[in-house]
Amino acid sequence: MAFGRLERTSGPSPMSDINMTPLIDVMLVLLVIFMITAPLMTSSLKLDLPKTDAATPTSAPSFIAVAIDAAGKLYLGDEVLTREQLAERVGAAAKANRQLEVQLRADQKVPYGQVADLIALVQQAGLSRIGFVTEQPAK
Repeated sequence: MAFGRLERTSGPSPMSDINMTPLIDVMLVLLVIFMITAPLMTSSLKLDLPKTDAATPTSAPSFIAVAIDAAGKLYLGDEVLTREQLAERVGAAAKANRQLEVQLRADQKVPYGQVADLIALVQQAGLSRIGFVTEQPAK
């Protein structure tokens, strides 16, 4: 009688790689969420802008947003600045690009004198293209 060797075949070895498919799916979902929400977060500054039917979006390729709220605080984008800081930043932007447009957003409750003072500050910095931002009235 001959005794043979019993060979055992081992099963497949355990997979030591990470399954990337769920990670990629989660990443793509997050990317879509950020792509949708980013344009909605353009301005967190709450102003009661004047309402007019003539409000049309601008097509200026490059602009800076300057705002003044009801309390008289000055903003460049969403950042609160003093008058001197604003003049310095607008002056630096004017040196970089003379064709830069200033989009001025002023609360309805701001006296015209303060708006005129802000316009003078921007013009002294060297920018002369100023657009007034308004909202369309609710229909």
